[in-house]
Amino acid sequence: MEARLSHLLCVLVFAAAALRGGQAVLQVSVPPEVDAELGKSISIPCIYSSSSKTSNVIVEWFITERGGDRQRVAYRSSSDSGTDKNTELSGRVSVDQDSSLSLSAVEIGDERDFHCQITAGPAGSGEGNAHLRVYSAPQTPEVSPQTKIISVTDPSVSEVSTCTSKNGNPAPKIIWYKDSTPLPEVTESNDNMYMVPRVVKESSGLYTITNTLYFKTSKEDKDSQFHCQVEYVVPGGRTETKDSPKFSLSLHYYTEEVTFALVTPKKVKEGDDVTLKCKADGFPEPEYELTKIQPDGSIEDKGTFSGMFTLRSVTRNDGGKYRCEALDFDSPPEVKLKKDVTLLVHYLDPVTVSPSSSVSVPLGGSVDLGCTTTGSKTPSFMWKKGSQVVSQSASLVLKEVSFEAAGSYSCVASVPGISGLVKEAITNVTVTGKAQIVDLPYSGRVSKEGELLTLSCTAQGHPEPQISWTPTGLEAISSVTGNKVTSTVTLPVTPILVDSGVICEASNEHGSSRKKFNVNIHKETPTVTPPVDTEANRQEQGGSGAAVIAVVVCVLLLLILVGFLYFLQKKGKLPCGRQGKEDIVNTEANADEIVVEMKSGKPNEEAGLLDSNGRQRPMRDQ
Repeated sequence: MEARLSHLLCVLVFAAAALRGGQAVLQVSVPPEVDAELGKSISIPCIYSSSSKTSNVIVEWFITERGGDRQRVAYRSSSDSGTDKNTELSGRVSVDQDSSLSLSAVEIGDERDFHCQITAGPAGSGEGNAHLRVYSAPQTPEVSPQTKIISVTDPSVSEVSTCTSKNGNPAPKIIWYKDSTPLPEVTESNDNMYMVPRVVKESSGLYTITNTLYFKTSKEDKDSQFHCQVEYVVPGGRTETKDSPKFSLSLHYYTEEVTFALVTPKKVKEGDDVTLKCKADGFPEPEYELTKIQPDGSIEDKGTFSGMFTLRSVTRNDGGKYRCEALDFDSPPEVKLKKDVTLLVHYLDPVTVSPSSSVSVPLGGSVDLGCTTTGSKTPSFMWKKGSQVVSQSASLVLKEVSFEAAGSYSCVASVPGISGLVKEAITNVTVTGKAQIVDLPYSGRVSKEGELLTLSCTAQGHPEPQISWTPTGLEAISSVTGNKVTSTVTLPVTPILVDSGVICEASNEHGSSRKKFNVNIHKETPTVTPPVDTEANRQEQGGSGAAVIAVVVCVLLLLILVGFLYFLQKKGKLPCGRQGKEDIVNTEANADEIVVEMKSGKPNEEAGLLDSNGRQRPMRDQ
């Protein structure tokens, strides 16, 4: 206290002297307001000036205490500097060489007035004042939405949510949003909307604010999103914001419209699963009642369901009109809670063919095949044999049938435009007639008498032909392909076989046919192949002129000899016979016989079927 009085006395003395002597006054400049962030450091500048020379300058910083008194916190002179003890700023404050005050770890209680006092000897003294403002950004706001279902039929407002933001300074502001649109700030209670704000200053000196929104909801709010926003000021006077998470309300509203439809494709056929879907726009979604309206107007109750009803493997009897009713008792009477849908089930009856499952036709005869059925729409027909379509209608006429016409025929019926609705029936056509031997090409390879010869005979007819061979006693192997029977024998070639041949006979109850295989042994004359005209041969031939002349002379002599022998033969003076010839040819073979030729001149030659003139010929019926 004495130090203060002494300092004040010095200031008064210097001021009086300055006034008496007309000396210049010391000017001190300090910013009126300084912004600081909570927990950070700050420097408050203090600048002084004087028209006269200053000496022994003393800088002192004071704060205004909560009771209004001033207290020095730090000082600096030309010879000393320090911090006053037992103050609220002790340990966090100091005076820099430029007279500014440095304050570290700013606290919320540092928000007050600061005073810079300069004493400059003969120049006098001066003072500047600054107010320190401390800013703290609040935490991100939190919301606590209403967890109960809010009914839109309530006559008054309902509590929607409370928004809370903590640790702000200065006290921030809360704004409510609906679908990104700010709601007007209304604090007076009414039946549509209002807010109840609350500000609490915590023991730390920071502010916690809450704001509760009361709102009268409607059905249009079922998809709306709400959130709150805290708005606060930062150093420099700028405004910043933080948003809470968005949330929606669980609203209870009555049904205003009902829809009822088929979930499955519209074209339904027998055997399909059909799902019916009923949907009301109320919340919570009500239960539904399903009924079927019979053609006579009676009602068949199908029970209650939750919106999806499935009919398994439907039949034509499941078709008709179905009705769904939403059981929402909160809806007003004018709302139509019943909707109808008609189910059409397409069907196709079994196909009937005529003649029935099988029919016999004589060889060369005719037969008419037909099929009938009914369906939900006029069916389409076609006849198929295997994979081949043979008719595009419900009837099929087979004329002058051959054995190849025999087999299974299927009549396929379908409903146009209905995928998968297809049915068919099968009838078997049998062609009856005497056994016929099928002409098939024959080839075998033998080299000499005594080798094995393999012969095959194929016949067709109905009933199935029986094949026999002559000479008898041959071991035959039979196989059946379709309506054809093939018999194969293997036997050695003997002189008896050459004389009598081999006979194949096929027979059934309608008749028989036969084929004869004739065998000829033919000795093939060797063929002399002329030499190849190559460059090497030409060089060899040109090696000696004498050799060429000798060859020419020999050729001329040979020609003269051949001519002489020919002349003797013409005059009958040269005997000529057929001794040594080994060809055995049956010149009397008839046109129905098959000649098997055996060539012994070269091994493994091909044995063919020859006629009486030695030419190959096809097999024919006798």
